Amino acid sequence: MDNLAHALVGAALGRAVGDLKVPRAALLGAVAANAPDWMELFIGLPGDRSNYLVLHRGPTHSLAAVLIATIGLTLLVGLGARGWVRWRGGVTPAWGPLALCIGVAMLSHLFMDWQGSYGLRPFLPWSATWYYGDWVAIVDPFFWLLPLVALAWGTERHWLPLAALLVVGVPMTYAVILAWTTGVVASWVLVVYALLSVVAAIGWIGYWFGPVARRRAAVLALLVLGLYGGAQGIAAQFENAAAHRAATIRFGLAARWATLTRLGRPFTWEPIYASPDTVAGNGWRLPRHLDAPVVQRAVRDTREGRAMAQFARFLVAEVDSSGGGADVTVYLRDARYARGGRGGWGVLAVTLDRRR
Repeated sequence: MDNLAHALVGAALGRAVGDLKVPRAALLGAVAANAPDWMELFIGLPGDRSNYLVLHRGPTHSLAAVLIATIGLTLLVGLGARGWVRWRGGVTPAWGPLALCIGVAMLSHLFMDWQGSYGLRPFLPWSATWYYGDWVAIVDPFFWLLPLVALAWGTERHWLPLAALLVVGVPMTYAVILAWTTGVVASWVLVVYALLSVVAAIGWIGYWFGPVARRRAAVLALLVLGLYGGAQGIAAQFENAAAHRAATIRFGLAARWATLTRLGRPFTWEPIYASPDTVAGNGWRLPRHLDAPVVQRAVRDTREGRAMAQFARFLVAEVDSSGGGADVTVYLRDARYARGGRGGWGVLAVTLDRRR
């Protein structure tokens, strides 16, 4: 999911797990929850598109990396806190609660990424298999709003925390409204978002929680968010079963299928079906051309081709030999994200010498 959702959920988790035992547990949770992404800067990302497809949600998003990073970040924060206490005084966090706070926040990143249709490779370096939850879209406004409300309710009623909350909440709300005006966000999502915002304001003004009860507020928000995500997961199983039946009718027992999440429209999915030579959905159909020798060369012998082949869940190819010269261009697409065109996300172009 997006980094704002990771940060807010991580902050709520940090507060729920480490509050009273770990200083600034919410801030630490937000940083740790985004660690799998910011650690990618140390392995060569962003890089070009080929590198991105290979490395993003790769080594740093594995269970092994989370274990190593949890140990490393725990030592870094714990030793730093002890040095600070010797210099300025204060309370040092116990190692156990500190490690738990960091570890749970990091694991939340993997779980939230797995929920979507982009995928995750949790067992690297031993297995490069992608796993997909197909539950929740890569951006879901309720994964912003619910933890933000909990964090707001747990603050002092003072202009400084209110200003910080508005700095996050106002652009967030503007983005939801703008997406609704363009038809991306469903109307019911905007209505529920507005109602929750009103409840959030009433709860903040009415001092329903506060610093003393901020841990309970975080736990409540995470519980509601878990029920919401879990409900989508249950609904997704019925959609997936229907897609399986449709794929089998359409392409036989060897068919592959998926139900892709839809941005801004929770509880709705886009079915996609595939046979060895065709990828299709409701109202569209694409030839795959994967058996063409030039496509096999592109996938096997080029860095770009290997990158797209390991990433694409529904790989399709288009061969362009209209240039009249010695070169031929193979356009490799992942039909989840690109079903036409020769540029943009989900497309890689590979140029080969047709004489070889």
